[in-house]
Formats: sequence, structure tokens, C-alpha cells
Amino acid sequence: MSSRPFTITIAAVLQALIGLGAGLAGLYSFYAAVTGQVNDVMSAVPLAAAGLGVGALLVFVAHGLWQLNDWARTPVFVTQLFLAVIAYYMFTGEQYGAAALFGATAVAAGAAVLSPPTTAALFPVEEPQKKKR
Repeated sequence: MSSRPFTITIAAVLQALIGLGAGLAGLYSFYAAVTGQVNDVMSAVPLAAAGLGVGALLVFVAHGLWQLNDWARTPVFVTQLFLAVIAYYMFTGEQYGAAALFGATAVAAGAAVLSPPTTAALFPVEEPQKKKR
């Protein structure tokens, strides 16, 4: 039996999916720039690089959480805050399906990463050492 709680699995998988989505968006932006489907190539190429870089960082953080590294908890939660903001603006832009998907993902991953089993696995309580006399 693994010492990894199910909540860490959920949070790491959702974080990795968010990273893969950002990476795919970067690849699409690069493809659109190369094939001439954009109005401004000079801004599409840096956008593609940013999408690929952010996607790689998000997957790296997901891997860190999967490996039970305590440093990964904060970036995962901050990602969910940003995703919730994106969901809000998708909702105000009347893109309700995307807003629901992003919002549900942000809530699920945020709740999973802040849950007590995740906290216990990432920050185990150390027993105080007995004094030697």
C-alpha cells in the first residue's frame, strides 16, 4: 500500500492536466503562427513560448506533488486560484461550459491539495526526541 493519499493523486493528476492544457495551447499558438493564421506573428511566437514554458512548469509541479514534496503544495494551490479567476472571466464572457469546467477543476484540485490527508502526508508530525540523561 502506498503512503500517497488519494487526495494527492487527484490534485497531481488535475495539475498535470492543467499543465498539459497550457502546453497544448502553446503548441496551437505556435502552429497558428507558423501557418500564418494569426494577425501578429511577433506576439504569437512569445505567447507560444510562454504557453509551453508554463505548461512544463505546471507538469513539473504536479510531478513534485506526486513525489510527496512539500514545496509543491503552494504552487498547486496558486494555480487553482488563477484557474478560478479564468473561470470567472469565462463566465462573464458567456462561455458557460468552459467556466464550469475550469471552476470545477479549480475547486476540486484546491480542495484536494488543502485536505487533511494531503497535509498529513506532506507535513508529517515529528515526535519529539527524548532527552538523554
